Amino acid sequence: METRLLTANLPDVETECLVVFALDHGDKQKPAPKLAVKDAAAEKAIIDLVAGGEVTGKPFETTLLHRPQGLKAKRLLVVGCGKAKSFSHVEVRKAAGSALRCLKPKMIRSCAIAVPELGSGGEDAVRSLVEGCYVADFDPDTYRTDRKDLSMKEVTIVAAAGSDQSVLQRSLDQGRIIGESQNFTRELVNEPSNRLTPTMLADRAKNMCESVGLKCEIYGPEKIKEMKMGAFWSVAQGSDEEPRLIVMRYEPQGAPEKPVLGLVGKGITFDTGGISIKPADGMEKMKYDMAGGAAMIGAMRAIAQLKPKVRVISIVCATENMPSGKAQKPGDVQIAMSGKAIEIINTDAEGRLVLADGLHYARTLGCTHLIDAATLTGACVVALGHVNAGVFANDEDAYQHFTRALDRSGEKFWRLPVDGEYLDQIRSSIAGIMNTGGRWGGASTAAAFLKEFVEDTPWLHLDIAGTAWIEDNKGWIAKGPSGIGVRSIVEWVKTFSNSQ
Repeated sequence: METRLLTANLPDVETECLVVFALDHGDKQKPAPKLAVKDAAAEKAIIDLVAGGEVTGKPFETTLLHRPQGLKAKRLLVVGCGKAKSFSHVEVRKAAGSALRCLKPKMIRSCAIAVPELGSGGEDAVRSLVEGCYVADFDPDTYRTDRKDLSMKEVTIVAAAGSDQSVLQRSLDQGRIIGESQNFTRELVNEPSNRLTPTMLADRAKNMCESVGLKCEIYGPEKIKEMKMGAFWSVAQGSDEEPRLIVMRYEPQGAPEKPVLGLVGKGITFDTGGISIKPADGMEKMKYDMAGGAAMIGAMRAIAQLKPKVRVISIVCATENMPSGKAQKPGDVQIAMSGKAIEIINTDAEGRLVLADGLHYARTLGCTHLIDAATLTGACVVALGHVNAGVFANDEDAYQHFTRALDRSGEKFWRLPVDGEYLDQIRSSIAGIMNTGGRWGGASTAAAFLKEFVEDTPWLHLDIAGTAWIEDNKGWIAKGPSGIGVRSIVEWVKTFSNSQ
């Protein structure tokens, strides 16, 4: 999809479809829709639709008008954005997505979207529009035999005549980079495990790094064993597919020596549960168990192009979790890279094992702040459903950086506790800690396990198990991989940059 910027008056825009947003300025009893852009011709074109109740401003309501009077556009699409008082870049992103998801099945391949008036400014509006368009353009039907290409070919972002084009163009470029990187992550997560083994994931990461100028190192079984990554290897040993340790480095000129941000991702390309095997029902979705690692790869793609002045190292531990005669068993004791002994209670609690070595390795590489992402626990899904992802933190300053990142990313995370009492649940009588702590508080005991391997390093843990895969189509995004985490991780990194 191509995106371009145009500064013009709306009546002069020639396009297959002009998209405008409508806000509800009324109360609960009576909607009062008005366009989010000041244009007399567009307001006049929809006056009958408003009078007839076809346009109400209801969130993500779409109304298509052919041959609108007073406009050169062939069609006018009005997208509702809800109450005017709560209108933000989050609604802009979703409304842009709703517009594309509405137009694509109608075989409309180009459109123009009017930049709405937004309290946080035109730059924010433009960037959010572009992000929303790219996210909406992705469909997961890669391998369908009868697949039809419904992708949008061109989107024109229309700003008011006289706007500062250079400033808005930068915002457009940033939105494109973020949107493309989120979709890159979604493409990885969407791949079946036979088409994205750990080796293939490493190859995809390396090719991405070469394309955007990142340093990339790929290590196999011998190096993993040489570095004494016993927790990581304990998961990998059961599979015929070789594991891969992926290390990506962003080291911009002029960046200070510190901080060094470490991004660590769980890259389980398929999770059977190992000897503690999962139920067959729904196991096909376990190809998504590398979504945390994919989010880190996508985030690094964006970081390389956005060029914040901060050093970043990303580590993805990629393997399968399989049952076999070589697989680890419940009751085994594994020695992590840090030297800590781990009693294996359940082999399906494998994500925390690979992250344990990944987080410790990041510290040995000099990372001063850490963030990890993983589809880690079903317990987090029980706690938060499919609405919010979980976030855990051992450092208030690092967490405040993350809250600022969420203000920009619009992704939904909810903080959960990682108090010392949760560590008590995973103390082992024969080793240092156990890899599970029982049924209760499972998301927090998993976080407490990881906390043991970061020690005093400022750290955030993102449990994205409930939000990395969307079960049903939504107005602004297709069902399938969501790409959650990419936007928030990128924005978190930018909060540490001296050139935001």
